[in-house]
Amino acid sequence: MKHIRHMKRTLFSLTVAAAIAAGTAALIGSHEPAVAADASRPTVVELFTSQSCYSCPPAEEYLGELANRKDLIALEYHVDYWDDLVYGRAGKWKDRFSKREYTDRQRGYAGRLPKGQVYTPQMVIDGRAFEVGSRRGAVRRTLKRVAKERSERLDVQVTPAAAGLAVSVTGEAKPGGGIWFVRFIRKQTTRVLRGENHGKTLTNFNIVTELKRIGDWAGAPVSVTLPAGLADGQGCAILVQGENHGPIKGAAACPNPSS
Repeated sequence: MKHIRHMKRTLFSLTVAAAIAAGTAALIGSHEPAVAADASRPTVVELFTSQSCYSCPPAEEYLGELANRKDLIALEYHVDYWDDLVYGRAGKWKDRFSKREYTDRQRGYAGRLPKGQVYTPQMVIDGRAFEVGSRRGAVRRTLKRVAKERSERLDVQVTPAAAGLAVSVTGEAKPGGGIWFVRFIRKQTTRVLRGENHGKTLTNFNIVTELKRIGDWAGAPVSVTLPAGLADGQGCAILVQGENHGPIKGAAACPNPSS
């Protein structure tokens, strides 16, 4: 019973998440239609997930599909609040990609967004809205709504430079917020031995391994040079985001090192 008491103290509801995911299972295999958007000003989709979450694999598969779209930057953050949950005889599973700072990021969104919640799988769209990550129809509708409603969008460019990567941010948006560098692993397959997903082989996409502030948006054009430092199978992106997990004002994917 110890693990049940622990689960009650967390900020998410496993029962609700699992029920919602089960109720939308018929949507998982549906075709993903194109959404009219400006590929030069992509929308950012952030999935909060865990390898120990039974209802998360469908959302992770969906994120892999979204990652192929040019008008989106799809990122996967592994939270740590599942790492100590005991699932009967299967015990617990420590997600090696999980970090407390990603849990804090999710909680920051929950504290700012209307009716904010913390659960997995959760997709946060452009720092402006959230949906259950496996509910494809709801995610599509929110993507369209956010792209239509946002009133400001900065132009972010990331280009190869002699010293690594050159980042420029221009445009009109309210001053305030940070410029963030995000490093991720494009694809990783893991055999889960314990926990809720014991015995399963999971594939994750665009797994965030580093989130670092590299500058500030003060309302004037900004130029930053970064060392590339990307290993094989890695990618990166630049996000310009309001303070305290505010709306994302602009974003760009880093160029493929092999291109």
